[in-house]
Amino acid sequence: MSITGTISAAEIDAALCTALAPTKLEVLDDSHLHAGHAGAREGRHFTVRITTARFNGLSRVARHRLIYDVLHLLIPRGIHALAIEAHSPDDSR
Repeated sequence: MSITGTISAAEIDAALCTALAPTKLEVLDDSHLHAGHAGAREGRHFTVRITTARFNGLSRVARHRLIYDVLHLLIPRGIHALAIEAHSPDDSR
């Protein structure tokens, strides 16, 4: 039995909130934009926009790795694509 595509934006939001205590977080399910795309059969597409102090001093790659580490148990449940905009509160200074 396949469980691909069962993940929701709310579950991603909850995992990121618990692990990273963001000051801003938006998780969008973009799957409808990819209907007909070959990858759409393999899972859902999401955009994550997040700001957290946990990213202070981290490179863009390190921020993305941290997000993937948080979501590692959710990815097999149907995350096919993840667009990430990761910011620290210090980025705007």
